[in-house]
Amino acid sequence: MKNFLLKHWLKIIGPIVGALGGYIYYVKVGCLSGTCPITSDPTNSTLYGALLGFLLFSMFSKNTKKEIAEDKIDEK
Repeated sequence: MKNFLLKHWLKIIGPIVGALGGYIYYVKVGCLSGTCPITSDPTNSTLYGALLGFLLFSMFSKNTKKEIAEDKIDEK
């Protein structure tokens, strides 16, 4: 478990930071008319932020060919 957390910590922290950012965006900017599909509801804004956080932070993680092969062996 500890090895998994050390290997994938960016992919775990990314959605947390993104969700926090999405919720803060909803609170500070939001949507006054209520017709905005993402920012009119805190749940949508938070989930969208978590997705963007995951995508952004996962860009910075390294996946070498050796690590990919080790992951496939570990799955068996």
